Amino acid sequence: MNSAPHTIPDTSPDTIEQDRQQISAWLDTMPDTETVAGFVPGPGIARLEMKVDLNRLQADLDAVLAKTAFPGDVFKVLPVNQRPGADGLTETDLSGRYYARLDDRYEEVAVEDIVDEAAYTELNQIFSGTAFEDVFNALKQRFTLGRMRVLGKVPYNCNSWHRDPEPRIHIPIISNPGSLFVVNNHCTHLPAGGSVYFTDTRGYHTGLNGGNQDRIHIVAAIAI
Repeated sequence: MNSAPHTIPDTSPDTIEQDRQQISAWLDTMPDTETVAGFVPGPGIARLEMKVDLNRLQADLDAVLAKTAFPGDVFKVLPVNQRPGADGLTETDLSGRYYARLDDRYEEVAVEDIVDEAAYTELNQIFSGTAFEDVFNALKQRFTLGRMRVLGKVPYNCNSWHRDPEPRIHIPIISNPGSLFVVNNHCTHLPAGGSVYFTDTRGYHTGLNGGNQDRIHIVAAIAI
């Protein structure tokens, strides 16, 4: 025998009382509004021991951008390394393969071309003698370095929800408390304070800038 159909919305006394109790319990405690302005580690995201000279990175970035363009509109990309002998930029220098579920079918699709990350072994000469070269060399001592790029995100902008073929290293150069990183359903701020962060972007993730100034990170792929 079929049970009587539920009405939508459910108006049964039991569910109403359960919802009232749950909402009342939430209202008894104020949300934490302080730690959201700092880094909170979680599954697939951690702060490494490596440190960088943030002041020098910021000054050297200003000097580089005074001499060269920062390609892009809402998503800006400036390669720090390149394939040996490369003459000019290609699409895979700026972007590359990722996987995403883009619509209401919930089906994962591959987007853009596969990138041979390990081929990017040469420093882009506009960064020669800068703190970016020091970071380039320091990262190479820790893992097989793939593309290392300076990525800029304008205010009130968010990336797609996607996953990459390999993990990424993030080094914030300019940030704000409204700039957040979400990976494996864990959300945290990455402050610009000289720290270096591992992000396992093989899991689904996104970056967003909810502040009113540009967010600029060094983002380096770990070639696997």
